[in-house]
Amino acid sequence: MSETTRQGANATGGESGSGYATRMLLVVSLGWAVLQTGRFLLSPLLPAIISSLNITEATAGLALAAFQGVYAITQYPGGEYSDNWNRTTLILPGLAVLVVGFLLFGLAGGLLGFLAGTVVVGFGKGLFAIPSRALVSDLFTARRGRALGVYAAGTDVGGLLASGLAVLALTYATWRTPFVPIAAVLAAVTALYALWTREAVSVGSPSLDAAGTVRRLVASSRQRETLLAFSLFYFMVGGFINFFPTYLAQARGFSDGLASATFAIVFVVGLTIKPLAGGLGDRYSRRHIAVAGLLLCAVSLTGIVLAQSRLVLYVAVFATAAGYKAGFPLADAIIMDEAPADGMGADLGAARALFLGANALGPAYVGVVATYADYAVAFGGFVVCLLVAAALLLRG
Repeated sequence: MSETTRQGANATGGESGSGYATRMLLVVSLGWAVLQTGRFLLSPLLPAIISSLNITEATAGLALAAFQGVYAITQYPGGEYSDNWNRTTLILPGLAVLVVGFLLFGLAGGLLGFLAGTVVVGFGKGLFAIPSRALVSDLFTARRGRALGVYAAGTDVGGLLASGLAVLALTYATWRTPFVPIAAVLAAVTALYALWTREAVSVGSPSLDAAGTVRRLVASSRQRETLLAFSLFYFMVGGFINFFPTYLAQARGFSDGLASATFAIVFVVGLTIKPLAGGLGDRYSRRHIAVAGLLLCAVSLTGIVLAQSRLVLYVAVFATAAGYKAGFPLADAIIMDEAPADGMGADLGAARALFLGANALGPAYVGVVATYADYAVAFGGFVVCLLVAAALLLRG
Protein backbone atom coordinates (compact mmCIF):
# COMPACT_ATOMS: atom_id res chain seq x y z
CA MET A 1 0.00 0.00 0.00
CA SER A 2 1.34 3.42 -0.88
CA GLU A 3 2.14 5.96 1.82
CA THR A 4 -0.69 8.20 0.64
CA THR A 5 -3.16 5.34 0.79
CA ARG A 6 -1.98 4.31 4.27
CA GLN A 7 -2.42 7.85 5.50
CA GLY A 8 -5.92 8.02 4.05
CA ALA A 9 -6.88 4.74 5.69
CA ASN A 10 -5.41 5.77 9.01
CA ALA A 11 -7.13 9.12 8.89
CA THR A 12 -10.49 7.41 8.68
CA GLY A 13 -9.70 4.80 11.29
CA GLY A 14 -10.39 2.13 8.71
CA GLU A 15 -13.94 1.70 10.02
CA SER A 16 -17.38 2.11 8.53
CA GLY A 17 -18.37 4.79 11.06
CA SER A 18 -16.07 7.34 9.41
CA GLY A 19 -17.82 9.91 7.26
CA TYR A 20 -14.95 9.91 4.76
CA ALA A 21 -14.95 6.11 4.48
CA THR A 22 -18.70 6.10 3.93
CA ARG A 23 -18.50 8.78 1.24
CA MET A 24 -15.78 6.95 -0.63
CA LEU A 25 -17.67 3.66 -0.41
CA LEU A 26 -20.69 5.50 -1.79
CA VAL A 27 -18.90 7.09 -4.75
CA VAL A 28 -16.96 4.01 -5.88
CA SER A 29 -20.06 1.83 -5.43
CA LEU A 30 -22.03 4.34 -7.50
CA GLY A 31 -19.33 4.31 -10.19
CA TRP A 32 -19.37 0.50 -10.20
CA ALA A 33 -23.18 0.44 -10.44
CA VAL A 34 -23.27 2.89 -13.36
CA LEU A 35 -20.54 1.16 -15.37
CA GLN A 36 -22.22 -2.19 -14.72
CA THR A 37 -25.50 -0.71 -15.98
CA GLY A 38 -23.77 0.04 -19.27
CA ARG A 39 -22.00 -3.28 -19.35
CA PHE A 40 -25.16 -5.32 -18.63
CA LEU A 41 -27.12 -3.46 -21.26
CA LEU A 42 -25.17 -5.56 -23.75
CA SER A 43 -26.82 -8.80 -22.57
CA PRO A 44 -30.55 -8.03 -23.11
CA LEU A 45 -29.68 -5.94 -26.18
CA LEU A 46 -27.55 -8.69 -27.71
CA PRO A 47 -30.26 -10.06 -30.05
CA ALA A 48 -30.84 -6.53 -31.38
CA ILE A 49 -27.09 -5.95 -31.71
CA ILE A 50 -26.68 -9.23 -33.61
CA SER A 51 -29.52 -8.26 -35.95
CA SER A 52 -28.38 -4.65 -36.42
CA LEU A 53 -24.76 -5.55 -37.14
CA ASN A 54 -25.72 -8.67 -39.14
CA ILE A 55 -23.39 -10.98 -37.20
CA THR A 56 -23.69 -14.52 -35.77
CA GLU A 57 -23.94 -15.53 -32.13
CA ALA A 58 -20.37 -16.81 -32.37
CA THR A 59 -19.11 -13.41 -33.55
CA ALA A 60 -21.02 -11.66 -30.76
CA GLY A 61 -19.56 -14.08 -28.23
CA LEU A 62 -16.04 -13.40 -29.47
CA ALA A 63 -16.61 -9.63 -29.25
CA LEU A 64 -17.75 -9.98 -25.63
CA ALA A 65 -14.76 -12.24 -25.00
CA ALA A 66 -12.50 -9.43 -26.28
CA PHE A 67 -14.10 -7.06 -23.76
CA GLN A 68 -13.53 -9.53 -20.93
CA GLY A 69 -10.00 -10.30 -22.14
CA VAL A 70 -8.91 -6.65 -22.05
CA TYR A 71 -10.59 -6.26 -18.67
CA ALA A 72 -8.72 -9.31 -17.36
CA ILE A 73 -5.30 -8.23 -18.67
CA THR A 74 -5.63 -4.81 -17.00
CA GLN A 75 -6.38 -6.25 -13.56
CA TYR A 76 -2.85 -6.99 -12.37
CA PRO A 77 -1.05 -3.79 -13.41
CA GLY A 78 -4.00 -1.75 -12.13
CA GLY A 79 -3.75 -3.49 -8.77
CA GLU A 80 0.02 -3.23 -8.32
CA TYR A 81 0.22 0.38 -9.50
CA SER A 82 -2.52 1.24 -7.02
CA ASP A 83 -0.28 -0.27 -4.30
CA ASN A 84 2.89 1.47 -5.46
CA TRP A 85 1.31 4.86 -6.33
CA ASN A 86 -2.14 5.24 -4.80
CA ARG A 87 -5.75 4.27 -5.48
CA THR A 88 -6.85 7.62 -6.93
CA THR A 89 -4.11 7.60 -9.57
CA LEU A 90 -5.82 4.59 -11.17
CA ILE A 91 -9.46 5.25 -10.29
CA LEU A 92 -9.78 8.68 -11.95
CA PRO A 93 -8.26 7.67 -15.33
CA GLY A 94 -10.33 4.48 -15.26
CA LEU A 95 -13.54 6.46 -14.92
CA ALA A 96 -12.49 8.85 -17.71
CA VAL A 97 -11.73 5.96 -20.10
CA LEU A 98 -15.12 4.42 -19.32
CA VAL A 99 -16.83 7.66 -20.36
CA VAL A 100 -15.08 7.45 -23.75
CA GLY A 101 -15.92 3.76 -24.16
CA PHE A 102 -19.63 4.17 -23.58
CA LEU A 103 -19.71 7.12 -25.96
CA LEU A 104 -18.26 4.81 -28.61
CA PHE A 105 -21.12 2.34 -28.05
CA GLY A 106 -23.63 5.14 -28.37
CA LEU A 107 -22.15 7.07 -31.29
CA ALA A 108 -19.78 4.88 -33.34
CA GLY A 109 -21.26 2.83 -36.17
CA GLY A 110 -20.74 -0.67 -37.53
CA LEU A 111 -19.00 -3.74 -36.19
CA LEU A 112 -15.65 -1.94 -35.85
CA GLY A 113 -17.24 0.77 -33.70
CA PHE A 114 -18.83 -1.91 -31.52
CA LEU A 115 -15.52 -3.74 -31.15
CA ALA A 116 -13.73 -0.47 -30.29
CA GLY A 117 -16.32 0.19 -27.59
CA THR A 118 -15.84 -3.27 -26.06
CA VAL A 119 -12.05 -2.84 -25.91
CA VAL A 120 -12.11 0.69 -24.46
CA VAL A 121 -14.76 -0.14 -21.85
CA GLY A 122 -12.85 -3.28 -20.90
CA PHE A 123 -9.67 -1.23 -20.40
CA GLY A 124 -11.40 1.45 -18.32
CA LYS A 125 -13.19 -1.12 -16.18
CA GLY A 126 -9.88 -2.86 -15.56
CA LEU A 127 -8.24 0.36 -14.38
CA PHE A 128 -11.13 1.07 -12.00
CA ALA A 129 -12.02 -2.35 -10.61
CA ILE A 130 -9.05 -3.36 -8.44
CA PRO A 131 -8.06 0.07 -7.01
CA SER A 132 -11.67 0.76 -6.03
CA ARG A 133 -11.98 -2.60 -4.29
CA ALA A 134 -8.63 -2.08 -2.59
CA LEU A 135 -9.75 1.36 -1.43
CA VAL A 136 -12.86 -0.17 0.15
CA SER A 137 -10.69 -2.80 1.83
CA ASP A 138 -8.30 -0.10 3.11
CA LEU A 139 -11.15 1.85 4.71
CA PHE A 140 -13.19 -1.04 6.14
CA THR A 141 -10.70 -3.41 7.74
CA ALA A 142 -13.01 -4.80 10.43
CA ARG A 143 -16.04 -5.22 8.14
CA ARG A 144 -14.31 -6.01 4.89
CA GLY A 145 -16.75 -8.68 3.73
CA ARG A 146 -19.85 -6.55 4.30
CA ALA A 147 -18.32 -3.45 2.67
CA LEU A 148 -17.23 -5.48 -0.36
CA GLY A 149 -20.72 -6.96 -0.46
CA VAL A 150 -22.22 -3.46 -0.61
CA TYR A 151 -19.77 -2.51 -3.35
CA ALA A 152 -20.45 -5.71 -5.30
CA ALA A 153 -24.21 -5.12 -5.02
CA GLY A 154 -23.61 -2.24 -7.45
CA THR A 155 -23.46 -4.95 -10.11
CA ASP A 156 -27.04 -5.88 -9.32
CA VAL A 157 -28.24 -2.28 -9.20
CA GLY A 158 -26.66 -1.92 -12.63
CA GLY A 159 -28.26 -5.12 -13.87
CA LEU A 160 -31.71 -4.01 -12.75
CA LEU A 161 -31.34 -0.62 -14.37
CA ALA A 162 -30.01 -2.26 -17.52
CA SER A 163 -33.03 -4.55 -17.74
CA GLY A 164 -35.41 -1.59 -17.58
CA LEU A 165 -33.39 0.56 -19.96
CA ALA A 166 -33.15 -2.32 -22.43
CA VAL A 167 -36.95 -2.66 -22.53
CA LEU A 168 -37.31 1.08 -23.17
CA ALA A 169 -34.59 1.07 -25.84
CA LEU A 170 -36.05 -1.94 -27.65
CA THR A 171 -39.55 -0.43 -27.53
CA TYR A 172 -38.94 3.23 -28.27
CA ALA A 173 -35.41 3.70 -29.64
CA THR A 174 -32.37 1.71 -30.79
CA TRP A 175 -29.85 -0.41 -28.94
CA ARG A 176 -27.33 2.47 -29.03
CA THR A 177 -29.58 5.02 -27.33
CA PRO A 178 -28.93 4.26 -23.60
CA PHE A 179 -25.14 4.45 -23.76
CA VAL A 180 -24.76 8.24 -24.08
CA PRO A 181 -26.66 8.89 -20.80
CA ILE A 182 -24.49 6.22 -19.13
CA ALA A 183 -21.39 8.15 -20.23
CA ALA A 184 -22.84 11.41 -18.89
CA VAL A 185 -23.59 9.94 -15.45
CA LEU A 186 -20.10 8.42 -15.26
CA ALA A 187 -18.63 11.84 -16.03
CA ALA A 188 -20.56 13.21 -13.03
CA VAL A 189 -19.28 10.36 -10.82
CA THR A 190 -15.72 11.17 -11.93
CA ALA A 191 -16.16 14.78 -10.85
CA LEU A 192 -17.66 13.72 -7.50
CA TYR A 193 -14.78 11.34 -6.77
CA ALA A 194 -12.22 14.04 -7.62
CA LEU A 195 -14.02 16.43 -5.24
CA TRP A 196 -14.20 14.00 -2.30
CA THR A 197 -10.91 12.11 -2.39
CA ARG A 198 -8.08 13.04 0.00
CA GLU A 199 -5.46 11.46 -2.26
CA ALA A 200 -3.59 13.51 -4.83
CA VAL A 201 -2.64 11.85 -8.12
CA SER A 202 0.89 10.52 -7.65
CA VAL A 203 2.80 8.57 -10.31
CA GLY A 204 5.83 6.59 -9.15
CA SER A 205 8.01 3.84 -10.55
CA PRO A 206 6.48 1.95 -13.50
CA SER A 207 8.17 -1.33 -12.51
CA LEU A 208 6.07 -4.38 -11.68
CA ASP A 209 7.01 -7.35 -9.51
CA ALA A 210 4.90 -9.88 -11.38
CA ALA A 211 7.12 -12.82 -10.45
CA GLY A 212 6.89 -12.05 -6.73
CA THR A 213 3.13 -11.67 -6.90
CA VAL A 214 2.69 -14.97 -8.72
CA ARG A 215 4.95 -16.74 -6.22
CA ARG A 216 2.80 -15.49 -3.34
CA LEU A 217 -0.41 -16.56 -5.03
CA VAL A 218 0.70 -20.13 -5.81
CA ALA A 219 2.81 -20.71 -2.71
CA SER A 220 0.66 -23.59 -1.41
CA SER A 221 -1.60 -26.24 -2.90
CA ARG A 222 -4.50 -24.69 -0.97
CA GLN A 223 -3.97 -21.36 -2.73
CA ARG A 224 -3.58 -23.02 -6.12
CA GLU A 225 -6.82 -24.95 -5.68
CA THR A 226 -8.58 -21.77 -4.57
CA LEU A 227 -7.46 -20.00 -7.75
CA LEU A 228 -8.64 -22.90 -9.92
CA ALA A 229 -11.99 -23.10 -8.11
CA PHE A 230 -12.82 -19.44 -8.59
CA SER A 231 -11.56 -19.55 -12.19
CA LEU A 232 -14.15 -22.25 -12.92
CA PHE A 233 -16.77 -20.17 -11.12
CA TYR A 234 -15.98 -17.07 -13.19
CA PHE A 235 -15.98 -19.10 -16.40
CA MET A 236 -19.54 -20.18 -15.64
CA VAL A 237 -20.62 -16.63 -14.76
CA GLY A 238 -19.17 -15.17 -17.96
CA GLY A 239 -21.14 -17.50 -20.17
CA PHE A 240 -24.38 -17.52 -18.19
CA ILE A 241 -24.77 -13.79 -17.63
CA ASN A 242 -24.02 -12.83 -21.23
CA PHE A 243 -26.32 -15.33 -22.92
CA PHE A 244 -29.13 -15.97 -20.43
CA PRO A 245 -31.57 -13.44 -21.96
CA THR A 246 -30.76 -14.78 -25.43
CA TYR A 247 -31.31 -18.35 -24.14
CA LEU A 248 -34.73 -17.36 -22.81
CA ALA A 249 -35.68 -15.70 -26.11
CA GLN A 250 -34.38 -18.38 -28.46
CA ALA A 251 -34.64 -21.66 -26.51
CA ARG A 252 -37.63 -20.86 -24.28
CA GLY A 253 -39.74 -18.68 -26.58
CA PHE A 254 -39.74 -15.60 -24.33
CA SER A 255 -40.33 -12.21 -25.89
CA ASP A 256 -37.42 -9.78 -25.64
CA GLY A 257 -39.28 -7.81 -22.97
CA LEU A 258 -40.12 -10.88 -20.87
CA ALA A 259 -36.55 -12.18 -21.22
CA SER A 260 -35.23 -8.85 -19.90
CA ALA A 261 -37.71 -8.90 -17.00
CA THR A 262 -36.70 -12.46 -16.10
CA PHE A 263 -33.04 -11.46 -16.33
CA ALA A 264 -33.81 -8.77 -13.74
CA ILE A 265 -34.63 -11.48 -11.15
CA VAL A 266 -30.92 -12.32 -11.04
CA PHE A 267 -30.06 -8.78 -9.97
CA VAL A 268 -32.91 -8.39 -7.48
CA VAL A 269 -31.59 -11.45 -5.67
CA GLY A 270 -28.00 -10.20 -5.84
CA LEU A 271 -28.88 -6.93 -4.11
CA THR A 272 -29.70 -8.87 -0.94
CA ILE A 273 -27.41 -11.87 -1.22
CA LYS A 274 -24.07 -10.10 -1.72
CA PRO A 275 -24.06 -7.97 1.47
CA LEU A 276 -25.57 -10.90 3.39
CA ALA A 277 -22.95 -13.38 2.16
CA GLY A 278 -20.15 -10.88 2.80
CA GLY A 279 -21.38 -10.26 6.36
CA LEU A 280 -21.68 -13.99 7.05
CA GLY A 281 -18.15 -14.41 5.72
CA ASP A 282 -16.92 -11.88 8.30
CA ARG A 283 -18.45 -14.00 11.08
CA TYR A 284 -18.03 -17.57 9.84
CA SER A 285 -16.03 -19.48 7.21
CA ARG A 286 -15.93 -17.72 3.85
CA ARG A 287 -15.01 -20.98 2.13
CA HIS A 288 -17.93 -22.98 3.53
CA ILE A 289 -20.42 -20.28 2.54
CA ALA A 290 -18.90 -20.18 -0.95
CA VAL A 291 -19.18 -23.97 -1.28
CA ALA A 292 -22.85 -23.86 -0.29
CA GLY A 293 -23.47 -21.19 -2.93
CA LEU A 294 -21.72 -23.16 -5.67
CA LEU A 295 -23.69 -26.32 -4.91
CA LEU A 296 -26.99 -24.43 -4.87
CA CYS A 297 -26.10 -22.84 -8.21
CA ALA A 298 -25.21 -26.21 -9.77
CA VAL A 299 -28.51 -27.80 -8.73
CA SER A 300 -30.66 -24.83 -9.75
CA LEU A 301 -28.89 -24.32 -13.10
CA THR A 302 -29.81 -27.92 -13.87
CA GLY A 303 -33.35 -26.98 -12.93
CA ILE A 304 -33.35 -24.11 -15.46
CA VAL A 305 -32.49 -26.52 -18.27
CA LEU A 306 -34.97 -29.21 -17.20
CA ALA A 307 -37.89 -27.01 -16.11
CA GLN A 308 -41.11 -27.80 -17.96
CA SER A 309 -43.16 -24.89 -16.64
CA ARG A 310 -42.39 -21.21 -16.34
CA LEU A 311 -43.12 -21.22 -12.60
CA VAL A 312 -40.45 -23.88 -12.02
CA LEU A 313 -38.11 -21.96 -14.31
CA TYR A 314 -38.56 -18.75 -12.30
CA VAL A 315 -37.86 -20.60 -9.03
CA ALA A 316 -34.72 -22.10 -10.57
CA VAL A 317 -33.57 -18.67 -11.78
CA PHE A 318 -34.05 -17.26 -8.26
CA ALA A 319 -32.04 -20.12 -6.71
CA THR A 320 -29.29 -19.91 -9.35
CA ALA A 321 -28.87 -16.21 -8.62
CA ALA A 322 -28.78 -16.80 -4.86
CA GLY A 323 -26.10 -19.44 -5.32
CA TYR A 324 -23.69 -17.65 -7.60
CA LYS A 325 -24.15 -14.06 -6.41
CA ALA A 326 -22.79 -15.04 -2.99
CA GLY A 327 -19.46 -15.93 -4.56
CA PHE A 328 -18.29 -12.46 -5.60
CA PRO A 329 -17.59 -10.72 -2.26
CA LEU A 330 -16.34 -14.01 -0.80
CA ALA A 331 -13.81 -14.57 -3.59
CA ASP A 332 -12.39 -11.05 -3.24
CA ALA A 333 -12.24 -11.26 0.56
CA ILE A 334 -10.54 -14.67 0.54
CA ILE A 335 -7.77 -13.35 -1.72
CA MET A 336 -7.38 -10.14 0.33
CA ASP A 337 -7.29 -12.08 3.63
CA GLU A 338 -4.20 -13.95 2.47
CA ALA A 339 -2.43 -10.97 0.84
CA PRO A 340 0.24 -8.83 2.56
CA ALA A 341 -0.87 -5.31 3.50
CA ASP A 342 1.48 -3.68 0.97
CA GLY A 343 0.58 -6.10 -1.83
CA MET A 344 -3.18 -6.39 -1.53
CA GLY A 345 -3.93 -4.66 -4.83
CA ALA A 346 -1.29 -6.64 -6.71
CA ASP A 347 -2.49 -10.01 -5.35
CA LEU A 348 -6.14 -9.25 -5.97
CA GLY A 349 -5.34 -7.87 -9.42
CA ALA A 350 -3.32 -10.92 -10.42
CA ALA A 351 -5.93 -13.32 -9.05
CA ARG A 352 -8.78 -11.49 -10.78
CA ALA A 353 -6.79 -11.38 -14.01
CA LEU A 354 -6.84 -15.17 -13.88
CA PHE A 355 -10.51 -15.29 -12.89
CA LEU A 356 -11.55 -12.85 -15.60
CA GLY A 357 -9.42 -14.56 -18.19
CA ALA A 358 -11.57 -17.62 -17.49
CA ASN A 359 -14.64 -15.37 -17.45
CA ALA A 360 -13.74 -14.06 -20.92
CA LEU A 361 -13.85 -17.60 -22.31
CA GLY A 362 -17.39 -18.13 -21.00
CA PRO A 363 -19.34 -16.19 -23.66
CA ALA A 364 -17.17 -17.55 -26.45
CA TYR A 365 -17.83 -21.07 -25.18
CA VAL A 366 -21.60 -20.56 -25.00
CA GLY A 367 -21.73 -18.81 -28.36
CA VAL A 368 -19.88 -21.62 -30.13
CA VAL A 369 -21.67 -24.49 -28.33
CA ALA A 370 -25.10 -22.88 -28.82
CA THR A 371 -24.35 -22.36 -32.51
CA TYR A 372 -23.22 -25.94 -33.18
CA ALA A 373 -25.12 -27.87 -30.45
CA ASP A 374 -27.60 -26.18 -28.06
CA TYR A 375 -27.86 -24.22 -24.83
CA ALA A 376 -28.62 -27.31 -22.73
CA VAL A 377 -25.19 -28.74 -23.57
CA ALA A 378 -23.49 -25.43 -22.79
CA PHE A 379 -25.21 -25.03 -19.42
CA GLY A 380 -24.55 -28.68 -18.57
CA GLY A 381 -20.83 -27.98 -18.90
CA PHE A 382 -21.24 -25.15 -16.39
CA VAL A 383 -22.84 -27.51 -13.86
CA VAL A 384 -19.74 -29.71 -14.02
CA CYS A 385 -17.52 -26.65 -13.49
CA LEU A 386 -19.47 -25.61 -10.39
CA LEU A 387 -19.27 -29.07 -8.83
CA VAL A 388 -15.51 -29.26 -9.39
CA ALA A 389 -15.08 -25.75 -7.94
CA ALA A 390 -17.06 -26.67 -4.83
CA ALA A 391 -14.94 -29.81 -4.32
CA LEU A 392 -11.71 -27.82 -4.61
CA LEU A 393 -12.82 -25.20 -2.09
CA LEU A 394 -14.04 -27.87 0.31
CA ARG A 395 -10.63 -29.58 0.16
CA GLY A 396 -9.02 -26.25 1.01
